[in-house]
Amino acid sequence: MDALCGSGELGSKFWDSNLSVHTDNPDFTPCFQNSVLAWVPCIYLWAALPCYLFYLRHRQQGYIVLSCLSRLKTALGVLLWCVSWIDLFYSFHGLVHGWAPAPIFFVTPLVVGVTMLLATLLIQYERLQGLRSSGVLIIFWFLCVVCGIIPFRSKILSALAQGKVSDPFRFTTFYIYFALVLSALILSCFREKPPFFSPENIDPNPCPEAGAGFLSRLSFWWFTKLAVLGYRRPLEECDLWCLNEEDCSHMVVQRLLEERKQQQEQAARHQAAEASGKRLSSEGEVLLGGRPQAREPPFLRALMATFGSSLLLSMCFKLIQDLLSFINPQLLSVLIRFISNPTAPAWWGFLVAGLMFVCSVMQTLILHQYYHCIFVMGLRVRTGILGVIYRKALVITNAVKRQSTVGEIVNLMSVDAQRFMDVVPFINLLWSAPLQMILAVYFLWQNLGPSVLAGVALMVLLIPLNGAVAVKMRAFQVEQMKFKDSRIKLMSEILGGIKVLKLYAWEPSFLKQVEDIRQDELRLMRQTAYLHATSTLIWICTPFLVTLTTLGVYVSVDKNNVLDAEKAFVSVSLFNILKIPLNMLPQLISNLAQTSVSLKRIQHFLSQDELDSQCVERKTITPGYTVTIHNGTFTWSQNLPPTLHSLDIQVPKGALVAVVGPVGSGKSSLLSALLGEMEKLEGKVYMKGSVAYVPQQAWIQNCTLQENVLFGQALDPKRYQQALEACALLADLEVLPGGSKTEIGEKGINLSGGQRQRVSLARAVYSDADIFLLDDPLSAVDSHVAKHIFDRVIGPEGVLAGKTRVLVTHGISFLPQTDFVIVLADGHVSEIGTYAALLQRNGSFANFLRNYAPDEAKEHQEADSRTALEAKEDEEVLLIEDTLSNHTDLTDNEPVTYEVQKQFMRQLSAMSLEGEGQGRPVPRRRLGAAEKVVQATEAKASHVLTQEEKVETGTVKLSVFWDYARAVGLCATLLICLLHGGQSAAAIGANVWLSAWTGEAVVNGQQNNTSQRLGVYAALGFLQGLLVMLSAITMAVGGVQAARLLHQALLHNKMRSPQSFFDTTPSGRILNRFSKDIYIIDEVLAPTILVLLNSFYNSISTLVVIVASTPLFAVVILPLAVLYLFVQRLYVATSRQLKRLESVSRSPIYAHFLETVTGSSVIRAYGRSQDFEAISDAKVDSNQRSCYPYMASNRWLGVRVEFVGNCVVLFTALFAVIGRSSLSPGMVGLSVSYALQVTLALNWMIRTISDLESNIVAVERVKEYSKTETEAPWVVEGSRPPAGWPQQGDVEFRNYSVRYRPGLELVLKNLSLQVRGGEKVGIVGRTGAGKSSMTLCLFRILEAAEGDILIDGLNVADIGLHDLRSQLTIIPQDPILFSGTLRMNLDPSGNYSEEDMWRALELSHLHTFVRSQPAGLDFQCSEGGENLSVGQRQLVCLARALLRKSRILVLDEATAAVDLETDDLIQATIHTQFETCTVLTIAHRLNTVMDYTRVLVLDKGTIAEFDSPANLIAARGIFYGMARDAGLA
Repeated sequence: MDALCGSGELGSKFWDSNLSVHTDNPDFTPCFQNSVLAWVPCIYLWAALPCYLFYLRHRQQGYIVLSCLSRLKTALGVLLWCVSWIDLFYSFHGLVHGWAPAPIFFVTPLVVGVTMLLATLLIQYERLQGLRSSGVLIIFWFLCVVCGIIPFRSKILSALAQGKVSDPFRFTTFYIYFALVLSALILSCFREKPPFFSPENIDPNPCPEAGAGFLSRLSFWWFTKLAVLGYRRPLEECDLWCLNEEDCSHMVVQRLLEERKQQQEQAARHQAAEASGKRLSSEGEVLLGGRPQAREPPFLRALMATFGSSLLLSMCFKLIQDLLSFINPQLLSVLIRFISNPTAPAWWGFLVAGLMFVCSVMQTLILHQYYHCIFVMGLRVRTGILGVIYRKALVITNAVKRQSTVGEIVNLMSVDAQRFMDVVPFINLLWSAPLQMILAVYFLWQNLGPSVLAGVALMVLLIPLNGAVAVKMRAFQVEQMKFKDSRIKLMSEILGGIKVLKLYAWEPSFLKQVEDIRQDELRLMRQTAYLHATSTLIWICTPFLVTLTTLGVYVSVDKNNVLDAEKAFVSVSLFNILKIPLNMLPQLISNLAQTSVSLKRIQHFLSQDELDSQCVERKTITPGYTVTIHNGTFTWSQNLPPTLHSLDIQVPKGALVAVVGPVGSGKSSLLSALLGEMEKLEGKVYMKGSVAYVPQQAWIQNCTLQENVLFGQALDPKRYQQALEACALLADLEVLPGGSKTEIGEKGINLSGGQRQRVSLARAVYSDADIFLLDDPLSAVDSHVAKHIFDRVIGPEGVLAGKTRVLVTHGISFLPQTDFVIVLADGHVSEIGTYAALLQRNGSFANFLRNYAPDEAKEHQEADSRTALEAKEDEEVLLIEDTLSNHTDLTDNEPVTYEVQKQFMRQLSAMSLEGEGQGRPVPRRRLGAAEKVVQATEAKASHVLTQEEKVETGTVKLSVFWDYARAVGLCATLLICLLHGGQSAAAIGANVWLSAWTGEAVVNGQQNNTSQRLGVYAALGFLQGLLVMLSAITMAVGGVQAARLLHQALLHNKMRSPQSFFDTTPSGRILNRFSKDIYIIDEVLAPTILVLLNSFYNSISTLVVIVASTPLFAVVILPLAVLYLFVQRLYVATSRQLKRLESVSRSPIYAHFLETVTGSSVIRAYGRSQDFEAISDAKVDSNQRSCYPYMASNRWLGVRVEFVGNCVVLFTALFAVIGRSSLSPGMVGLSVSYALQVTLALNWMIRTISDLESNIVAVERVKEYSKTETEAPWVVEGSRPPAGWPQQGDVEFRNYSVRYRPGLELVLKNLSLQVRGGEKVGIVGRTGAGKSSMTLCLFRILEAAEGDILIDGLNVADIGLHDLRSQLTIIPQDPILFSGTLRMNLDPSGNYSEEDMWRALELSHLHTFVRSQPAGLDFQCSEGGENLSVGQRQLVCLARALLRKSRILVLDEATAAVDLETDDLIQATIHTQFETCTVLTIAHRLNTVMDYTRVLVLDKGTIAEFDSPANLIAARGIFYGMARDAGLA
């Protein structure tokens, strides 16, 4: 190099350490300045060029118009190029004139000139490619300025020293060059206008990241606006940005699907090649082997191919960050050496401090770029997987669907896709963790030699211990989940049957059942918490134990091994780096294990068979026909025998064809075969024209009624009105609160079975298709409605006349009007022809008619009773349970909700399996009339099923934290804080002791009292471990106690809440408190608080140590703290709201998927698969819109908080340098090694504060429901009724009035009547007259507004509720059973003997059934008694009444559920067994009360008539009119 710089006056040496290092005023030689400093930026730009050009080539976004900014940048580049050339020509000029300049004066201007030309060309190329801000050039200009600062200073200094400028020309050109480079740097920080021909950005609220400049992206400054907005007011959905194009579902899913398709084709080609190779070798085998099954290429490969580029980029970032993290310990070692050497020039120290700061800032920026890259990739992976699964679910065969439950398929989306998203951020640890370990061990070895191995060995040994604890904790958690599930299941049943519990006074026994389960749950929680304490102990003590062993071994091995500050503290900071990968590995391994299971499940699902889209020919057909099947044989699954065989059917255009046959003969299968839903084994199917399909089980979407009917078509008001009218829906619309705009719950839960079927039919009518496939649409509706629908829609005079209609039916009355009838038997066509022709033929059709005719008569009778019911039900405004879709946000760490969801699925599937065809009503809550009115008006106002639960916004009140602290126990809370403080003090003590030890004098190359030093150090460390353990155990005990108390308060309050609370609060909302909120209190709060305390005390102890060693630091604490708190407030407010929005937008994805899976055949029939894919994508995107800013908010926070931490490092090092005369190297090592850790602690502290704020809300929600108003006491000690009361059974109402809730109208007005003991009184009246209310008042479910009820002269308002309710008996209208044994259902409190029970069963005609069960009385009833018929359930309720045998019996007569036979049994038993009792019957069928003593007729809450039935008929009043309508008078 010296040769390049030449010799002589202008010549100089390349390097001179006396000038550059060992001096108080350092400088570089002119040669060094002219060569290295000038070349560094050029080398950088040329090195980056190939990759950068490649990037620009592949990024075409339209060009940017030549703006002033661009012109200025280009002009500066050209000027710089000119300056370099002028320099070069000046050197040639010198050469010509005989004073030969050194070669460097030719080389450098040439290199710089060419590079400036390159930079100028790049500015233009970037503009043409549409790049608005260039990171590569910003870094280039920045390097030019930094490398120019040194000659800038040095030229001025030398001029001052010499008193003149030695080379005026180059002096001038350099300063011109410097000014131009600085201007270029400033200009490059501004970004250009958006590109000209870029795709028009129509997003109303585009993501600012896309247009952000390089510096803004680097520091995540683009997020600031949203953070400030979120701080000012709670964010709403409209504030969220639209997604970047490359993150949108349709883009990501498309890429993944194309990749899969490519790989499948490759695999197929590969297989074909293999097969042809084999065929040559052994043709015989192939013939025997049948067709080779195509192997599905691994899904992981498709994922890697799609997202590999993002992964590579993230790997580069991670690698740089890992290498940078090892620079600071080396710099610390230089700093300690500098402090130990008093003669060293001061600028060394400042340089090291500056380098530490620069290194930390680089690390921060690169780390967060890495995180942003990898988290966005995780988001895209999830999007891709969700899209692929959704698309697959639309095309899987029915055989596949039968193998796995809907719940399992939904889990693929909710659980398995989420697992991928969670594991992606850790994936780089697979190579990064080993790399970090190797580097750390290498540097430690250099520092301490082989004694390092002792510490590393200890670390490695602790990994299996950590693993064992984790495995045990997981086992406990699984067990705990089982208890939790059974508790939630029981709670859900209790909430469903709460009215029955109140009427029977059974609350205490169910309360005990819940508390027993809870006890088991808490026992496991306690064990888990102790294990958690152990793992905390390991985590906190590991670094200390490792340092102790290493240093202990180091000083013990050789007496001459001296422990100085450099060795001790550099080792400590290296061990701190090593701690992170070691702790992450076990977590990574368990995550990977779970993800590999998920991958297998997804792979398995994706490789399932798909429906063959070609099995129905849609293009060609015999003229004149719309549907033909030639010799068709079909099966539901390849491994099942064919369901339909050798079918030959031709349906002419516009014909109405009926398909009839016994149950299981393949009628519905025939329609499925026409739709291509079955697997075709042989034959041909042709269908010409569009199809509308009405399935047997109506499929209703969770959207408005109008959207259900339109089903994606545009609204044509006239056609819509016509469809509604034809399907008899207009009357229903008047009843529904929002008319057409009424929101319909999941699976049509707020419509009756008949209404659902009619909506499904209206959808078909509106679709205006060519072919209508109707699968028994008339069975779910009443007979008169069925007739209306047939006449107005399906029949020859109906709306669909002239279209081709294939109608599966059981209704014989409609057959004469059809064009011809197809009779199926055992999967083949037995007869075909017109109705008349088939009757004359006297074949199987005639037999079918004979068998069916008697049933038909009976069916009409049942249908009439059902009509009465449905008319009544139609008047009821339904209060819908708050189904899961609204309120259970399936958050990441929440296994519970899957359980709740599964259970919800079970209930729904149970409902749909029973079918509405058998006249079984959908279970729902009955309401009294006044309530119906109120709800109708409330609902009319809102059109929405359930009022939205209020979403908490803003900060959490301090009182909530106080409530939780009180539940944990104030002493325990205080103790936990003190123990944590003690632990920090012990840790500081140990480190200060270490620092003192390193400063101890060395005598004869040895330190004297090593063993004492080591002993005290160890003692302080173990004290620290002990205190950690104690605090974790105290927290465990306190947390379990808080969980117990909060749950207990909630449970006891809910069991004592009045019935009105349950009528107005959806049970899902209450259940959410018991599941999700209790889960958070049980398992999330305590660990979060521990982490928070940990990071808080870490940060405090860092500050204490730094201030103690360098008091000057106190000056900067305040500004840094202000900055920190400001960032924290902005972040917490924004991220909390983003998290809420994210969880709210997540459940619709799964709800929609669930809906799609159940209705896939309808979606395919109407040809709407693509629309549904788009809807699903939109729902996923809407979830991502809150996910993405949430991730960005974490990065934004990280950069700012770590900047505060980096400032701490900078000032600690600076003040150490300033005060080095008074500081020992040990103290500097101590304070800087603490400062290096502070960033992590500060970061965690904000995160956990934010987590705590979002989770502590659970306490608030549980408290809110633990303080609601309760009903009257169960037992009033001072006034208990006498034993054996009531003896007579006299009931008297005196001026009795009652309302449902304060502020509502009276339901009963001034009732006064007396019923003598032993009388049988029937209560009748129109719907809403107040019949049910009257019985509820007797049980004090409703409390009097005025007046009294007396039983045997005792005012019922004076005694406890249980004393009253346990002495009355009721047989309610809806028979409600709980899951458990039959014994428990008859007598949960265990008051009666086994003989009593058998006697009751005998009288209620159930004993034969129970005796036939192997378990007898311990026969397990399933949820809601689903495994008993409705009649049997009603008889169980009768058996309950027989067991009680009280003097007063209230009978709320069941209307629809019971067949006539059971009804007769019940009436007969009541007549014989309750002969001497007072019986009050609410009658719906008058024939039951015609032989009663008296009949009470209610009208609008007042007594209209009260006399014996005969007298009332003679009086010809209201009762007479009712009896006449019923055909009894």
